[in-house]
Amino acid sequence: MTGTHETTAAQTMQQPDRAAPRPGAGQRAGRLLAAVPPPALILCGMLFRQLGAALAKPLFQAAGAFGVTMLRLVFSALVLSLAWRTSLRVGRRALPAVFACGTVLAGMNFAFYQALDRIPMGVTVAIELLGPLTLAVVGSRRWSDAAWALLAAVGVVLLTEVDGGLSWAGVGFALIAAGCWVGYILLGAKLSGRTNDGAGLALAMVWGALLALPVGFADAGSRLLQPQVLAIGFCLALLSSVVPYSLEFRALRQIPPRVFGVLMSLEPAIAALVGLVVLSQRLGPGQWVALGCVVAASLGVVTRNR
Repeated sequence: MTGTHETTAAQTMQQPDRAAPRPGAGQRAGRLLAAVPPPALILCGMLFRQLGAALAKPLFQAAGAFGVTMLRLVFSALVLSLAWRTSLRVGRRALPAVFACGTVLAGMNFAFYQALDRIPMGVTVAIELLGPLTLAVVGSRRWSDAAWALLAAVGVVLLTEVDGGLSWAGVGFALIAAGCWVGYILLGAKLSGRTNDGAGLALAMVWGALLALPVGFADAGSRLLQPQVLAIGFCLALLSSVVPYSLEFRALRQIPPRVFGVLMSLEPAIAALVGLVVLSQRLGPGQWVALGCVVAASLGVVTRNR
């Protein structure tokens, strides 16, 4: 990472013949994101993530769920490291948070894609959301927030109603992803406070990618090296990890983890809308009611905690 603006200005005054170093892409993006309200950052992050999920599911046939997870993590780590000009040397105080957050990110991605390979996208996202909702209820000191979380939970339950039975393995993986999501919210806030801008996220993603490499190659092997698979994997990393995680890390600097968790109740609604537009998945009347419950709960939390 480059130095602060004050240090750069001082160096420029002392050496007038030398041009000040240009800020990196991550710094320029950080300045732009600073003016965006945290709820808007979270909404955009969820939209990009669901577009990535819609792109990932067809790729399972070519590279497998483990292979797709590995591609997502590896490309995300490369892009974030280049964007933030990250150094692999960090202080001892931040190192445990980097390893913990990277491990949780890897586990969350593996579990999510394993669930997505077995049950519908909207159901996967709805079950995964149980983690942040639980965090919101446990961490809240206001009865009103508990009521909004309960309303969001009702919407999640309605969204999980599908014709036919669900794969219990898929449900189990979705529940594991829900637990990892809680860890990501808590550890992400801690990591964001101990590192500069997106440097901590990039380092955590590098660690998660290292954990995913042996699993991905064991599952997919040389299929991961096909040009088409690599190209789609790169796009998947941008949509599913780089953009949403960067936006959410910025938002976590300005809002409590509890509020962030309840705002994530919009995720099933966005997943259903993406499924409708991208995958032509039509919604039934009960699902529209569920979307209304989730949206109302999220708006209530934003209004109450503005």
